[in-house]
Amino acid sequence: MKRTQSGFTLIELLVVIAIIGLLSTLAVVALNSARQRSRDAKRVSDIRQIQTALELGFSETNNYPGGTSIVLGSANYDVLCNVGGTSTFAASTAACGTGTIYMGLVPTNPTPNGANYVYTSTSGTGTYQLTFSLEGSTGQLGAGDNCANQNGITTASSC
Repeated sequence: MKRTQSGFTLIELLVVIAIIGLLSTLAVVALNSARQRSRDAKRVSDIRQIQTALELGFSETNNYPGGTSIVLGSANYDVLCNVGGTSTFAASTAACGTGTIYMGLVPTNPTPNGANYVYTSTSGTGTYQLTFSLEGSTGQLGAGDNCANQNGITTASSC
């Protein structure tokens, strides 16, 4: 008398489950790495946009906004504009009055990880510094603290 098999054995099911588990683990690891690289690319892009807005302001007012350790994108520093002939960070576009708006919404660090974008400049010097943090290396920039100034984007040690 012949026996017919209807279904899979326990061993076959365990092998399939193990293979699916391994593949899903690899996919999650690859996805997390892609998310990190995406956040870092956004950080570098944000810094370049802020630099462009600062240069627009400099070309019109012949100076960068003054301020020490300004956390960009926080409540009082959302907009970059010309107020009374001076390039400055303001809380809103309304605070800019009729002055030129160089950046309507200053970007903030994407979460999770990383650090706030911090701007520092002394009025009248014609220089500024933006500090930011990367989760991993991107291009010639390394993981950790980096900075940007009127000369470009570099590692923190070169700023």
